[in-house]
Amino acid sequence: MHPKDETELCEILSEAQDPVRISGGDTRSDFSIDGNGLSTLGLSGIVDYVPGALTMVARTGTPLSEIQSVLAAEGQQLAFEPSDYKSVLNRSGTSTIGGVFATNSSGARRIQCGAARDFLLGVRFVDGQGKLIKNGGRVMKNVTGYDLVKLMAGSWGTLGVMSEVSFKVLPAPGKTASLLLETRNHKVAVAAMAAALGSPYDVSGAAYLPGSGACMIRVEGFEKSVAHRLNGLQGRLKEFGKIELLYDQEAKSRWEDLRCLSPFCDVSGDLWRISVKPSDGPKVYEKAAFTKGFYDWAGGLIWGIAEPDVDPRLALNGVGGHATRVRGAAREIAKFHPPSKAIAAINAAIRKRFDPKGILNRGLMG
Repeated sequence: MHPKDETELCEILSEAQDPVRISGGDTRSDFSIDGNGLSTLGLSGIVDYVPGALTMVARTGTPLSEIQSVLAAEGQQLAFEPSDYKSVLNRSGTSTIGGVFATNSSGARRIQCGAARDFLLGVRFVDGQGKLIKNGGRVMKNVTGYDLVKLMAGSWGTLGVMSEVSFKVLPAPGKTASLLLETRNHKVAVAAMAAALGSPYDVSGAAYLPGSGACMIRVEGFEKSVAHRLNGLQGRLKEFGKIELLYDQEAKSRWEDLRCLSPFCDVSGDLWRISVKPSDGPKVYEKAAFTKGFYDWAGGLIWGIAEPDVDPRLALNGVGGHATRVRGAAREIAKFHPPSKAIAAINAAIRKRFDPKGILNRGLMG
């Protein structure tokens, strides 16, 4: 099924009785979902873009690359830095802006500016009964339906098929630099990242790659500002280890590798994404028995490769947090972290309201 507009989308879902598998570029999941395929790629195109207002409106099937190209021409960007799973999942499709918001895909800069959902201003979507729902607005001052807009971000198509999204953008930085701290000790790396984030130097990225012993701290902005902040960070972090500085393309390429999950592209095993308190990161990483991995969000996000018969969620016992299996063959292990009974009841009630027939991406999120 390939609807070309909202009218066709409404007709398809109002008549549907069997499960529907929703996809855009099909680059963000290797989950096996039963149902008739419904692609949003026909719902494509930038509807409105006002650089001066820092806002854009686009149909959900619009390629992410097109969005980024148009923004770059105006010196702007998607500040939340959406991750790219295409290579690590070995997919040939094209990531779409709808897929970005449906999965709340948020990269390293989240620690500075927030997640994808924080930039979503408004949505148009069709629910499981074929009803078109509009919520939010096209400008940053319009917060009508704020909660429903947030609800759609990260719902993975289980509440409705988004047809159009409006979102805010930000200016792209003129200068990018990274401080590279050498350490093989996970706790030292996390402590260093915490010190960097606790400084007044406006850090936009903090990651640690145990395999190479590299802790990366990123600063962005005007050239003089970046130089000043790097100098301040060097003084604050020198006690943690040897420091090296990277600039511009060399610095950008390191962060691009993490955004695309390049460390895992040629590595076999199940790929996991775990969110925890940064201070708990080293303990969880060790207990999860990852064969390869790295920390993002100053230790609050762990990416790791585990053997198919290993469930890294066990490492969260007594700690808290949640884990998602992004890639892997261990089908007996749940994809998404099982919610508590109270949260599960709330989720079920919400899904019943928006998808009473239970046809949208059935079984994806419980």
